[in-house]
This record gives sequence, structure tokens and C-alpha cells, in this order.
Amino acid sequence: MRIICSIQGTKRVCRTAQKKGMSIGFVPTMGALHEGHMSLIRASVKENDFTVLSIFVNPIQFGKGEDFNKYPRTLEKDAKAAKKNGVDIIFCPDMRSMYPDGYRTYVEVGSLQDNLCGVSRPGHFKGVVTVVAKLFEIVRPDRAYFGRKDAQQAAIIKKMAEDLNMDVRIRTMPTVREKNGLALSSRNTYLSYEEKKEALVLYRSLKEAKRLYHTGETNARRIISGMKKIIGSAASAKIDYVKIADPRTMKDVRNLKGGELAAVCVYIGKTRLIDNIILEK
Repeated sequence: MRIICSIQGTKRVCRTAQKKGMSIGFVPTMGALHEGHMSLIRASVKENDFTVLSIFVNPIQFGKGEDFNKYPRTLEKDAKAAKKNGVDIIFCPDMRSMYPDGYRTYVEVGSLQDNLCGVSRPGHFKGVVTVVAKLFEIVRPDRAYFGRKDAQQAAIIKKMAEDLNMDVRIRTMPTVREKNGLALSSRNTYLSYEEKKEALVLYRSLKEAKRLYHTGETNARRIISGMKKIIGSAASAKIDYVKIADPRTMKDVRNLKGGELAAVCVYIGKTRLIDNIILEK
């Protein structure tokens, strides 16, 4: 496994692999790798001849007052885990090479970003889509892997790739959870022991949504009310949003027909956590 920091060096390695007829799988991350990331890496290694992992804490997807400066950076540990799981190269550019002086170009997907996380984090998805578009051009993967925990992000990236006629297949993989149900996230490291226990209300609220739906409840407002009651049982929890949305448009739904996205965003103390499930029979 090689660690490459330059854009041109990464392009050169990836183009060489492509000329040899090798398929390229790509896992874009901000590092601080956990088992969720490893599941994406393993899927890429299984489905492709050559796997590229990027590690880049992207400044333009963080808003004012968010955790860009304290976001965990653990390259040495990440590299060991990546190598163990079959990554061929890690691309870890610095900020100046990705956004040099005079940088002016941004990519944005309309409509899909206007609900859920896009409301409380204006500009976030513009930053995400821009960096992913750049990474796709550098790596030119056949397949790119994203986690279903970030369902809105995955939907937006997929739409961007379709609209811009990119030759990449977006693979959205299942959310990986701890045994107690807590969705794995790099930001879980911010939680204290007590906060981590209280963070379980996110998954419990989603299970309640599923329970209500399976008992025949199709009114989104009533399901959301049941979810909020569970979240409210945690003293440190502050709701950002609790929504039921169409997973293709990310717009709120009133009455469920099957296949809707139940999504929550909750602050546990100062840590912002998201989770979701699909409601289906």
C-alpha cells in the first residue's frame, strides 16, 4: 500500500491501473476510520481490482462554529487499518492543493439539499459535492462507496454523478452499528460515557417508527410524535430534526406508502449525530 499526497501522483497511479484494465473502487473519507469505513473498503476490495481510499478533512463542508479544527485526524492509525483491509493507495492531499489561491469553482445539487441536514447546515452539501466531484476526477473510479447512515449525502452524490454524466456507479452500503444499535460515526469519539448511553435514543426512536409503521400507522405526524417522545427521554438530547421523507426527493411526506426514510438529527451534549432507517414492510 502507498500513501500519496499529490494530485498528479494519484492521477498517475490510477491512470496506470486503468490502462492495465483494472477496475477502480473508491472510498472517500475524512479519516478517523471505524468499522463502518472498513465495511466500505472491504466491499470495494471484493468488487474491484484496485481500491483507493481518500483521507481529507474538507474545510468547505464545515460551517462557522462547527468542528473542523477538532475533527479527529488519525492518519497513522487509519493507514494501518486500511492496509490490513486491502487498500492499494491512500490519497491524502493537503488543503492548499485541493483549494489553491484563486479557487472559484463549486458544484451544487438543487432541491435534494433543501431539507434535513441542508436546513441546519447551509452550504454543507455544496462543500461535499464540490470535493467529491474533484475526487472523482482525480481518481476516476468505476465504483464509489458511501454509507447509508448519510442517506441524504449519498442521494445527492448519486444525483450529481447522474446529472454530470460521470462514469461511476454509486454504491450505498448498510449502516454499521455497535451491538447496542448506535450507528458508528467518527464523531462518537466526542461523547462521554454517559452521553454515549443517551445517544441510544436515536436508534430507539427509529425502532419506534418501525414499530408504529408495522402496526399499521401511516400518518407521518403521529409517527414523528412517537419518535420525539423517546428522544426527549434523554436529558442531554436536543433535537435538530425528526423527519419522514421520500428517499428519492428528500421531501417530507404526510402519509406513508412504504419505502420512506425516517431520519433523525440530535445533539447529544455538543455532539451532532444523525441516523436513519427505511420504513418498509
